[in-house]
Amino acid sequence: MVCRYFVSRLSGRPLSLHVRRTASSSLPGRVSPAFRRTLLTKSWVNQGKVLMVLYPGGQHAKDQPDLLGCVENELGLRKWIEGQGHTLLSTADKDREGSEFDKQLEDAEVIVTTPPVFHPGYLTAERLSRAKNLRLAVTAGIGSDHVDLDAANKTNGGITVAEITGCNVVSVAEHVVMTMLILMKNFVPAHDMIRQGRWDVAEVTKNNYDIEDKVVGTVGAGRIGERVLRRLAPFHCKELLYFDYQPLTSEVEKDIGCRRVESLEEMVAQCDIVNIECPLYAETRGLFNKDLIAKMKRGAYLINTARGAIVDAEAAADALKSGRLRGVGGDVWFPQPAPQDNPLRYAEHPWGGGNAWVPHMSGTSLDAQKRYAAGVKTVLEAYFSGREDYPPEDLICHKGEYVTKAYGRRQKV
Repeated sequence: MVCRYFVSRLSGRPLSLHVRRTASSSLPGRVSPAFRRTLLTKSWVNQGKVLMVLYPGGQHAKDQPDLLGCVENELGLRKWIEGQGHTLLSTADKDREGSEFDKQLEDAEVIVTTPPVFHPGYLTAERLSRAKNLRLAVTAGIGSDHVDLDAANKTNGGITVAEITGCNVVSVAEHVVMTMLILMKNFVPAHDMIRQGRWDVAEVTKNNYDIEDKVVGTVGAGRIGERVLRRLAPFHCKELLYFDYQPLTSEVEKDIGCRRVESLEEMVAQCDIVNIECPLYAETRGLFNKDLIAKMKRGAYLINTARGAIVDAEAAADALKSGRLRGVGGDVWFPQPAPQDNPLRYAEHPWGGGNAWVPHMSGTSLDAQKRYAAGVKTVLEAYFSGREDYPPEDLICHKGEYVTKAYGRRQKV
């Protein structure tokens, strides 16, 4: 815990409680913004408390120090946070009743957690009501649907909610293109055949296709969706389509060679490959259900690296097993970790293969982890300095209002 005495940045000597109060009230121009901020908290012993909720790395954290997103390596920020005079507490214990997360959240000023698809600390309205000191919630990555955003805007005068926009867009876009190739080239069954000591070219080639001259569409053309389209341009697809309420500029469309489609049903009916890259909110939860999948082109491929709850797992698995879809793949599940009985773990095309599902890993390459760790540090610097000069693209909520449209067309609270 933080000691009861604040060490002055000017003299290096502890200040008494009386001097601390005098300094904050009489010499505002000479006290750092971080000092002024911490004096506003309700209890001196809890000032500047940062709580991290991250996934356990175990031996892997020791094997690979660049595995920054795990609880053992703490984004590589412990030394820096403590050097700023703040306390850091990290935990992976978040789900059980009376978890360390619940206990420490009550007096934390800042929480840093993974996106909801990894190992998030869910900030429900009930939890937020008990977090009396909470001012800042940061996602170490992209995605803030683990936060009740309406409640965050109403709590403690408005909790700032931020995520590290763009930190993993390259990683996910590369994973999407890889998944397309793995499915269309029937790679998994072919590789399994070799490992089994078998050799039957006809068996694995009867479901082997090229991306060239195919129609590919993406649901959501934000930072990831746009990059997927750009990476597909050299494959000479027949057409690149996208569905998004916010269109790309005409210059970007011309540069990529893509076209916006007004109707989602119209787009999926044309596509040989459908890629999902939209956020999860009320309107997209369960979007790809049995009815919408039935409107997809027969023999198409469906890829989801957005959020697991956007796709009805049962409906997608049934479509694959019946041959209605030729392949499904991605790395997002609902819930996570994926239950053993999730049908997408085991579903196959009638000819075998057609399944390219993996644990949620696309957005957390080691390169992406370095980017989001650096981004979290930037957000924390903006907060603790008192400047609040957050990167605008990272803000989801600030001062009781929505800053972004990424979570639906929200109204001011």
